[in-house]
Amino acid sequence: MRKKRKEVKSHENVERWMVSYADFVTLLFCFFTAMYAISNVDTNKLEKFASSMKTAFNDGEKVKNFSVIDDVQVLLPTSAETESSIREMLSTIIKESDGSLDVKRDKRGIVIAVADKMLYKSGSAELKEDAVNFLDQLVQPILEYPNPVRIEGHTDNIPIHTKSFPSNWELSASRAINVAKYFVDKHDVDPGRITSIGYAEHKPVASNDSPDGRAKNRRVDIVLLSDKESRKEPY
Repeated sequence: MRKKRKEVKSHENVERWMVSYADFVTLLFCFFTAMYAISNVDTNKLEKFASSMKTAFNDGEKVKNFSVIDDVQVLLPTSAETESSIREMLSTIIKESDGSLDVKRDKRGIVIAVADKMLYKSGSAELKEDAVNFLDQLVQPILEYPNPVRIEGHTDNIPIHTKSFPSNWELSASRAINVAKYFVDKHDVDPGRITSIGYAEHKPVASNDSPDGRAKNRRVDIVLLSDKESRKEPY
């Protein structure tokens, strides 16, 4: 007589509930981690980003070619439209300046070119009293657009040699620095957005052979940098 084969019962996995429990705990961890991250968003950066995006969209239509320089800073395009907008923003003082103020666009970005006589006395880097009201209006595009800004000082080729300014290098650099400091100190412009530089007589826009040409070369350029130029700036 054959022996009855014992029935082999399959082994029941009594610990299966732990798998589901572990999944549940993992989901809870992810949920609270996400909530913590949201609660610690830098509101200033978020507001700057939101404001920049709002400006970058004109009546619901995306302005082409705006770019992101890092995770929060959106650069507005230095396009003909932006140039026109800034020219309109400064239209009153452009008319009052009698040719001493101009807005143009080149490979650097949008350039607000200011004749030195609007800001300084001859051979001086100290801002004139009436230059303050002038700069209070010129700062508006800087406050409106998030692009980095470069303040450039330029002179003509006539040498200067004084106790304060041994050469045009010192004069042009000091003039640029004083404009930058005014924007930072009086209008709370982020100093991390602004650089200042003195080119002396080495970046002329006209011939130095005539008084009119030399007057055009003595200037301060306030440059809202393009995407390409912005990437050259240290961050």
